[in-house]
Amino acid sequence: MTKLNVTGMSCGHCQKAVKEALEEVQGVQAVVVDLAAGTATVEGAASVQALVAAVREAGYEAAVG
Repeated sequence: MTKLNVTGMSCGHCQKAVKEALEEVQGVQAVVVDLAAGTATVEGAASVQALVAAVREAGYEAAVG
């Protein structure tokens, strides 16, 4: 399981965009994005670099939490 701190999310649309971006990464099995906490929890075998890149492509910033 990987926990990311995500910055730039301000609404439900942002939360959905981050969740969908992470779900597209190969090896991801499940994603939970917590808008209030500014975190995304990812289960699966995806690399941290790929997860961070996916969040950045969606227009947000991410770092391992």
